[in-house]
Amino acid sequence: MILNEAQQKEISSAIAGVERDTDAELVTVLAKRADDYYYIPTLWAAVVALLLPILIKFTPLWLTGDELLLMQWTVFIVLAVVFHIPFIMMKLVPRKVRYWRASNLARRQFLENNLHHTKNGMGVLIFVSEAEHYVEIIADQGISQHVSNDEWQEIINAFVGKVKAGQTKEGFLNCISSCGALLKQHAPASEEKNELPNHLIVLQ
Repeated sequence: MILNEAQQKEISSAIAGVERDTDAELVTVLAKRADDYYYIPTLWAAVVALLLPILIKFTPLWLTGDELLLMQWTVFIVLAVVFHIPFIMMKLVPRKVRYWRASNLARRQFLENNLHHTKNGMGVLIFVSEAEHYVEIIADQGISQHVSNDEWQEIINAFVGKVKAGQTKEGFLNCISSCGALLKQHAPASEEKNELPNHLIVLQ
């Protein structure tokens, strides 16, 4: 569920609070989903329609060539429509494909939001794609050399649980707080700055 304006302001305030205690620059991105995946439901519908003659062989039905062709087209059209229902469609997309697309989008957002251009490499991206239940934290070199992947993963795992439960806002707030504790320890504030915007970036 994409967050409303009041919820987005809570997240912005949480980011501002964390950045007062650290040199790190946090950017948060929330995507409804990482891809439209339109080709996958259509592919599944086509596969079922093509397998239809084999399935009919195991039934007492006897169809002419024209009747079989009509049935294949009907099955394909019906399934193509049904399989494009978002909830069903996401079940048909292999997990590896979902995570790969979400990971690619996260990396694009890291670059597009100039997190790689912060002073001393202090950019940190918190990326969420709701449909895929995917969360990733990407830290530039100034942070990654101090914080291990295991420490980030623990925060990510907790956030994924919140996303699956439909508690995306709470997940963001908990994640920002947990990241803040790490960043305050490894990159405490040495100057007052705000290189990047604190608001939540929403991708519809």
